[in-house]
Amino acid sequence: MSKMDGLRAMREARYAEDQKRTGAAAKKPAARPPVAPTSPASSAATRKSAPASVEAVPDELCGHRNMSGRSCTRDRGHAAKSHRYS
Repeated sequence: MSKMDGLRAMREARYAEDQKRTGAAAKKPAARPPVAPTSPASSAATRKSAPASVEAVPDELCGHRNMSGRSCTRDRGHAAKSHRYS
């Protein structure tokens, strides 16, 4: 048995064990906690309070770091796919 054959056998055994472990968990669906419906009055109150909290928070940066340790200077939650590092 070569080294590659041994590695392949170990990988297949690990894969089979993972499938067996996740297969048992997949059969039992996770229990979901009951969710209470929101009333229109409470959702309107949240919409009114949301802009106040946004104004209170100063502009924050994205904070994504690249491999060299530089951080992104765009605003937090930016829609751009790329980051600007400085």
